[in-house]
Amino acid sequence: MSHLEFAVPCLFGLEGLTGDELRRMGAENVRVENGRVLFSGDETALVKANLWLRTGERVLLVLADFPATTFEELFRGVYAAPLENVIPKDGAFPVKGHCLNSRLMSVPDCQAIIKKAASRRLGEKYGLSWLPETGEKFQLQFSLMNDRAVLYLDTSGPGLHKRGYRAVGNDAPLRETLAAAMVILTRYRGREFFWDPFCGSGTIPIEAALIARNRAPGLSRRFAAESFPWIPGDLWEQARTEAKDREFHGRYRILGSDNDPKAVSLSMANARKAGVAGLIEFRDGDATKMSLPSDAGILVCNPPYGQRMMEQQSAQRLYAALGRHLRYADGWKKYVITSEPEFEHYFGRRADKKRKLYNGMIRCDYYMFTGDGKPRK
Repeated sequence: MSHLEFAVPCLFGLEGLTGDELRRMGAENVRVENGRVLFSGDETALVKANLWLRTGERVLLVLADFPATTFEELFRGVYAAPLENVIPKDGAFPVKGHCLNSRLMSVPDCQAIIKKAASRRLGEKYGLSWLPETGEKFQLQFSLMNDRAVLYLDTSGPGLHKRGYRAVGNDAPLRETLAAAMVILTRYRGREFFWDPFCGSGTIPIEAALIARNRAPGLSRRFAAESFPWIPGDLWEQARTEAKDREFHGRYRILGSDNDPKAVSLSMANARKAGVAGLIEFRDGDATKMSLPSDAGILVCNPPYGQRMMEQQSAQRLYAALGRHLRYADGWKKYVITSEPEFEHYFGRRADKKRKLYNGMIRCDYYMFTGDGKPRK
């Protein structure tokens, strides 16, 4: 199977970054859409995308794409898909998915119809009246949007944000894919001093270290597609070896600090699991009082939001104190994500740029104080 179609769902606001990542990997026919990026490729492209994507949530193989306004059309569309090419005789194939703005809006009913159509197709192809489903798992996913059904096979397993280094987060964990995107948007390449003064469970400094080192974020985890019989096992081995060979071995100045000693210990443990403990220094410190670790650098942070961990007013006081503390830190480029709509007012300065991002379901803005270009009106 050399020509395959894929979809990579991503957090809203990250689609362009995910598209760029795929193009750099050599993926073909990359198309950026709302909440997802489509591309074409072969089995090697599937392996590389899972191993290397920093901002995508998972890699889905497109099995069928057809209009469905009735259960009959849904059944026929799934039944026509060549499922026997990807699901073996004993494969388990659970179904999950979502419906949006469609005539067919009942997820359980759609699940049942898709399962029935897939079972009939596979039963006929394998000459079985009953499918054992005792083998490896082949997770089928569907999306029904605007009366169009798309059937996928999930090749990732747990979402790609699960890099394998974070066992437990702190109270308001930032998804690894979003943290990576925040670092990518600063254009950090490992040369400047990098500091996160609210490091929490260490996600931002760890993602910065993985980027500086050019380490594939999926290197220390497994993927669902590793058990697919139609993907040669040596493709995974080859891709992992190649990824290790492409790592840089420089010295980096990355600091994560937090005024909660428990968060600092947690960050250290997570950095060890990620294999980057030697690249990052973690220390206790109050972001609004500690002296700047260098004359210049890149500061990236996810300070507490009022609606999550602190009352909004206390978050606003924190932003004001941070703004006062950093008022003369002109050598630093500062990047702050928050859901506070009046952040610039409290921080005491207009951002040079801002970008809408979503932290889970929370709409946030990413404020960029880069010192280059005219401040926004």
